[in-house]
Amino acid sequence: MRTLVVSDLHLGSTHDADLLRRPELRAPLLEEVARHDRLIVLGDFLELREAPQRDAAAIAAPVLADLGRALGPDGELVIVAGNHDHGLVAGWIDGRLQTEPPGFLELEQRIAPADAGALAGRLAELAAPARVSVAYPGLWLREDVYAIHGHYADLHTTVPTFERVAAGAMARWVVHLPEAAASADAYEAALAPLYAWMHTLVQRSQNGPLTGGAGASARAWVALAGEGRRERPLRAAALGTAYAAAVAALNGAGLGPIDRDLSGQSLRRGGLTGMREVLRRLGVEAPWVLFGHTHRAGPWPRDDRSEWTTSAGTRMLNSGSWVYQPHFIPGAPNQSPYWPGTAIRVEAAPGTPPELVRLLGERGHGELRPAVRAARA
Repeated sequence: MRTLVVSDLHLGSTHDADLLRRPELRAPLLEEVARHDRLIVLGDFLELREAPQRDAAAIAAPVLADLGRALGPDGELVIVAGNHDHGLVAGWIDGRLQTEPPGFLELEQRIAPADAGALAGRLAELAAPARVSVAYPGLWLREDVYAIHGHYADLHTTVPTFERVAAGAMARWVVHLPEAAASADAYEAALAPLYAWMHTLVQRSQNGPLTGGAGASARAWVALAGEGRRERPLRAAALGTAYAAAVAALNGAGLGPIDRDLSGQSLRRGGLTGMREVLRRLGVEAPWVLFGHTHRAGPWPRDDRSEWTTSAGTRMLNSGSWVYQPHFIPGAPNQSPYWPGTAIRVEAAPGTPPELVRLLGERGHGELRPAVRAARA
């Protein structure tokens, strides 16, 4: 079965950063999907931290209809829940916990859409005639390829995001995460309460979308290390001093290790460090592991392959995102590993290396920039 993997579509982003809602940018993906038997959306298909879940199906409807036609009645769409759309599976998990103790969540849990919840069931209807299933926290694409969104890495990454700090506090003072032979349930115990809190805030908002939590880390990076540093250097310097003190305090409190470096190299290393630790603790030793979450695709030719390899020899690939984030993609197309529109091809034959490809690699900023931003530029 030929499989295509994409992740981090974030359909429903309130800043129009989700590129697949635009038909002209959806076309390259649909052409690629039509050449495969199965499409895996490896987490954060929907943006449920910025818009209510009740609106998600209508937002995703055109994308799902096109994907369903591209796959056809013999094709399969598998939706893996991530941290931004954890609500797709939260109800199913909570329902199981009402009748049985933790421990049922395996590395691959396949869930019928109707059993996952009303939203997942509606998504499956919209994707007809393709067959749809839900998976969590990951799934085996072949006997030698495992795929997972990668949000469990927030407990171990050295990147100082707000979610990393909150997860660190949960793991230090509320729950115990085993050093080895950890289960998916152990990670859920530390992370699911955070996701539920953020999800509930959005669902109960009556004054428009709540975007503060969803984009706070990105805005902080822009102010400290991105264009905000160039445009307002004095403000960035003052923020940097406060930031360094905060990182030192967090490390002193035992919530680290957190790295104060915000360079691209540090972001890459931090994310990969977190993912390697997740695989070690979960005991995943597949020859290849695919993940998303960080929006940083790779490895690319200039990357150090040793950083993308675990101590057990597992080779990791990140599927990138389909989100336009101009603060991460300066310059011409493909100059940044954060350039959107990437996918991973997985052939049916075991032993064949997964292949990272760019589907929007030739599209420049003028084509990717949302119309609202283009009008202001």
